[in-house]
Amino acid sequence: MMRAWAAGPFGVNYEQRVDFGALRAGRLARAREQMRGHGLDALLVWKDENVRYLTSLRPQLIAGKSGLLNGALLLPDGDPILFASGGDADRARHSMPWLAEVHPIPILEERGLVDHFAATILADVVARHRLDSARIGIDLASQALHDALRARHPAIRWVDGDVVMQAARLLKLPEEIALVEEAVAIAEAVTQAALDALRPGVRELDVAAEAMRVLYLLGGEYAHVTTPFVASGERMGPPTRLATDKVIRHGDIVFIDIGAMWNGYFADLGRTVACGEPPALQRRIFRAVYEAHQAGLEAMRPGVTTTHVARTIRQAAEPHGLAGHFLTLFVGHGIGVGSNEPPYVGEPFPGAAEVVLQPGMLFAMEPLIWVPDVPGGGGVRLEDMVLITEGGPRRLSRLPYDRRLLDT
Repeated sequence: MMRAWAAGPFGVNYEQRVDFGALRAGRLARAREQMRGHGLDALLVWKDENVRYLTSLRPQLIAGKSGLLNGALLLPDGDPILFASGGDADRARHSMPWLAEVHPIPILEERGLVDHFAATILADVVARHRLDSARIGIDLASQALHDALRARHPAIRWVDGDVVMQAARLLKLPEEIALVEEAVAIAEAVTQAALDALRPGVRELDVAAEAMRVLYLLGGEYAHVTTPFVASGERMGPPTRLATDKVIRHGDIVFIDIGAMWNGYFADLGRTVACGEPPALQRRIFRAVYEAHQAGLEAMRPGVTTTHVARTIRQAAEPHGLAGHFLTLFVGHGIGVGSNEPPYVGEPFPGAAEVVLQPGMLFAMEPLIWVPDVPGGGGVRLEDMVLITEGGPRRLSRLPYDRRLLDT
């Protein structure tokens, strides 16, 4: 039975923690159920999070090469097949016995190498598994790979596979929730380390550096965002979503959003705090965000829609006269093996899906309001992890809010 709290990040022999075999089996079952529902014969995935979901591969990630390094093929039965960047293939063969096959591949960037993959490596797998005229979902591919797949496998019907993976990942398994609980505990420690490092005279970079030290110290894989977000003072109006060499001063408002990934699952957590005694306008903005955030969390119950939650959040800011000051961004997003994943809450662009909340959905809720030209900064975001359960929302993150900004 999975606990509703973080038991510890290590494997131990004195109690049952996460059964990773059950986790892998559950994820494959979810993906195959969606494959059948979408009429697919196979899935070929390249997005980092989808490859990890199907294979558990923790790869070396090279900046700017996401989607070009590793892939996985899922068939209606049997173990998944991994196409691994050459540097990871030997390790995968040696240490991941749950994989049916591991094939080394080049970085899928040069057209000649891409064509070699499609014409030789993939062609061998397609022939052996009788996929020559199959209907195969694919989630992410460069134009070069699309061209090579269609040229070398003209009878295969290539269709959208990312929608299948999004559906498979939508409701979290008990083992996934247990891993997220641990990721949240690490993210809280990372955020606390940043808060402890914060004082007048240090740079945003100094705060981020201390947070990242604690992230790796506790076994985190990497931050929720590649660019750790520490913004102070006027850099929160509008938000500068990275850490710079700006010196933090008395009277600055400071936002920290770094989070953590652990065992392939993300926790996204953000806190706005005051450096010194905050003036009335900063407290007013903070109060508006706090009330909007709490109203949104309370609204997140099974059966309501993402549209309803977003409307609730924005309406709660109206009495403060700040409903028109939200950042041009969604106010919440799904999270799991993906750092940001559907469903999105309050996406401001046309075409966003309206989704009914169900038990097992997991969100990071993060409303942000900013006001320009406020000395010391006029931007506030609060972010918490929330799980939808049969009984309503359960906030996974426990880090308190800054009372200096909350008290009026």
